Amino acid sequence: MIASSIIKLIAGLRKNKFLKWERDSLTLQKKTFEKLLIQGAKTAFGADHHFKEIHSYDAFKKNVPIRDYEGFKGYIDRIIQGERDVLWPGRPIYFAKTSGTTSGVKYIPITRQSMPNHIGSARNALLMYILKTGNSCFIPGKYIFISGSPVLEKTNGTLTGRLSGIVHHHIPVYMKFKKLPSYKTNSINNWEEKLERIIDETLPENMSLISGIPPWLEMYFERLLQRTGKKNILEIFPDFSLMVHGGVNFSHYQDKLFRLIGKEIDALETFPASEGFFAFQDEFPSKGLLLIPDSGIFFEFIPADRVHEENPPRLWLGEVEKDVNYALILNTNAGLWGYSIGDTVRFVSTKPYRIQVSGRLSQYTSAFGEHVIAEEAEFAIGAAAKKTNSIVKEFTLAPLVDNPDGLPCHQWFVEFKKKPGSIEEFSNALDQALQEKNVYYRDLIQGNILQRAMIQVVPDGTFNRYMDAMGKLGGQNKVPHLSNDRDIADWMLKHINQA
Repeated sequence: MIASSIIKLIAGLRKNKFLKWERDSLTLQKKTFEKLLIQGAKTAFGADHHFKEIHSYDAFKKNVPIRDYEGFKGYIDRIIQGERDVLWPGRPIYFAKTSGTTSGVKYIPITRQSMPNHIGSARNALLMYILKTGNSCFIPGKYIFISGSPVLEKTNGTLTGRLSGIVHHHIPVYMKFKKLPSYKTNSINNWEEKLERIIDETLPENMSLISGIPPWLEMYFERLLQRTGKKNILEIFPDFSLMVHGGVNFSHYQDKLFRLIGKEIDALETFPASEGFFAFQDEFPSKGLLLIPDSGIFFEFIPADRVHEENPPRLWLGEVEKDVNYALILNTNAGLWGYSIGDTVRFVSTKPYRIQVSGRLSQYTSAFGEHVIAEEAEFAIGAAAKKTNSIVKEFTLAPLVDNPDGLPCHQWFVEFKKKPGSIEEFSNALDQALQEKNVYYRDLIQGNILQRAMIQVVPDGTFNRYMDAMGKLGGQNKVPHLSNDRDIADWMLKHINQA
């Protein structure tokens, strides 16, 4: 009771800050922009792009082009090699290691100035939740954050690891005695073993807050029920009242998660990434996430349908409109400038500024948090064809969340010009190649969250019929090789069954 009262008091003290976010986001973004420019002028990047001569947002846009990770790689390689003052004064204290580009592994810098964005935003999300709902009954219990390993390696002297593992080292002291799993358990690389140890540690405890990406939460809940024989999670953890999630589309999972839990409980959505923590849910219920305007990130937005133009329009927060799909562009106190993160967002409100994550700029599949992009899928199917001496005419893949034959999986629809001798051999080769290319997918397979790829062979001409039905046969139209929904997959199954 005392702890709950103290936390409620702290949440109340943050009320004015949160109100300022809602009422004065534009002023806060302008101040953030000015502060970033001052620090950026002290760097090699700032010298290359004439920061000292920039005195307006229009001038900034003229001097600083939009880049993705490939465009920054040369600067980041200089940091890795030991150079100082490249993208931000000094050197980063961490590299967040991630994947998802044509260059393979990405090394995202985290600086002393940017670290509070990751930690403070998570704390503010919980305080905002308490302030808006009045619910603090989760505070006396224990909390679980299902995350990556906190064991870090060094990249030329700079500590490197997954963001969730890095954040583990910055958890406030007052929370460490409440947080599970233990450091030892969290450091286990084998997911099967790690999950069993997590269950060992959490079963005897009063778990009241559970956080993680939805597919991992689903697997944790199912294993708990298998181990205990209980009907639902609330029979195991009766005080479980808050689920924190992010990373994938929650709508794919919410019904099943609530069935496993035993009833609907409060769910708090967040929008973190290796590049920063951008937004979190501030209303319950809410269709959008409140953008954080004063945490070291100046946001820009490009209409997604114009992002590939030579000089697409770039907008700051004061220029955005509701219900337009925008590419999200970042300028941060970790040294990212005009950085295209690859996500697209749509504003559901501008008073205050609330967003929904609407997708990715490139085709992708990430229903389970795997972030598979087109290059990776094309590499995998090419490797499988080569190994099995087959020829693939066309393909597409989609997530199969509710798989009647077992675990969720990727379902590949493949039209062969020359079929392999064994579809099973083709499937295994494809799956292995994708695991080698994408660490997130490998983790999900090895953790038995996903089963290996399912291959659905389609008759000759199926893809042409699909493109014709969509009015996109011929010209420059291409078959989408990846999707994050089942629109194409359902069309394929329907027409295969009708054939």
